[in-house]
Amino acid sequence: MDYEGTLIEESLSDKSVLQSVFVTSTRVEPVTPEHHTPWLKQWTLHSILIPAEDAAIVALQLGTSLNRRGWYVDFKNETTHFVIFPNKIFKIDRNKPEHYAAVTAYGISIGIPEYQLDFTPALKPWDHPSGT
Repeated sequence: MDYEGTLIEESLSDKSVLQSVFVTSTRVEPVTPEHHTPWLKQWTLHSILIPAEDAAIVALQLGTSLNRRGWYVDFKNETTHFVIFPNKIFKIDRNKPEHYAAVTAYGISIGIPEYQLDFTPALKPWDHPSGT
């Protein structure tokens, strides 16, 4: 099962990691005060696809490629969710949503606004691995 996610290009100190993922689409969004990145004029958001067999390696590459200034990237499939911060990776079983508490706490501790860490909504029936 391939992984899908969104990668903000401006979050990368080393953009060569983009060569390790399949970019399926790109959109540019102007920065607003809500983004908490006043040093940027825009966010370039790439929808990405990562083959399952490459997920762990790409997670490591992203962890060393992210700027140190309060960024993270995440990607997931039906069963597993990778949440990557600079030099810290969480691999979450999506059937155990309680494991997201540590991810959220860590993100807040490095200055990411809590509303940007909302990657734990309840699984919808069509998102659940068993389909129920």
